[in-house]
Amino acid sequence: MCKSLKIVVTGANGFIAKHLRRYLSEENIELISISRNDFKIFKCETKIITSNYEQKNILKIIQNADALIHLVGIGKQSVNVDYDMINTNLTKRIVNLSKTSRIKKIIFLSGLGVSRNTSLGYFISKYKAERQIINSGLNFTVFRPSYIVGSGDLFSKNLKNQIKSREIIIPGSGSYSIQPIHVSDVVKVILESVSQLKFNNKIIDLVGPDYVTFEKYVKLFSKGTTVKIRKINLEHAYHSAITNSKSNFGIDDLNILIGNFKGNHERLAKLSKIKFQSVLEMLQSGRLL
Repeated sequence: MCKSLKIVVTGANGFIAKHLRRYLSEENIELISISRNDFKIFKCETKIITSNYEQKNILKIIQNADALIHLVGIGKQSVNVDYDMINTNLTKRIVNLSKTSRIKKIIFLSGLGVSRNTSLGYFISKYKAERQIINSGLNFTVFRPSYIVGSGDLFSKNLKNQIKSREIIIPGSGSYSIQPIHVSDVVKVILESVSQLKFNNKIIDLVGPDYVTFEKYVKLFSKGTTVKIRKINLEHAYHSAITNSKSNFGIDDLNILIGNFKGNHERLAKLSKIKFQSVLEMLQSGRLL
């Protein structure tokens, strides 16, 4: 039997959304999932397919939900789709939809490093989206995640593809650090943020307990393989990102990596009371993917 809690998830076909939907279904939570493309549903789940999130197609189904978890976003621009179109403007539409539908709370995944002082286009679009949510009058939780890893994540896919090509590229020194968090912990925190008042109206770093250099992460990830690890000049890495759409790293990928952003894991752990998994330990034991 489905529980009385009613949750809406946008971007249902995405990596995080798939894991979240499965977890919520296992918890017998009533779930309304929205995507542009068709997808297989779980138990207790209603499916909505829409390309533009028009209210007339959605409103009656999602009204009075306990929370909307907004997971639509892009991390790479093209001439057809840019950051403002998806990360900013679509968020504005989702906020208006949530208010009209009398949804009690909105939960948004932004990005670690987002701030009012940023000059990075991707972060600017996320910051604008944050402000729309914060100023909406709705209860909210804004999470700022680092790299979220687990089965199907793009970060790991990139490294696995490089392993297949027998060479992993490290832009620059590789001494900049990341703070990965496993997706199984992420979905638990997101559900807690729906039901626990202590998460209301907060911006929270969504980061794991390990702060590790990219070089060390790559070496652990590729442990047991014969792949060659090669460092390249940052100028060359940026040139490749600018001129080659199939480059291992896009421009904003490089900016985020080199940003060396560190989040407050202690605050997250104290709020959630969750025992977080060490991604480094999972890498060492082969349990990550």
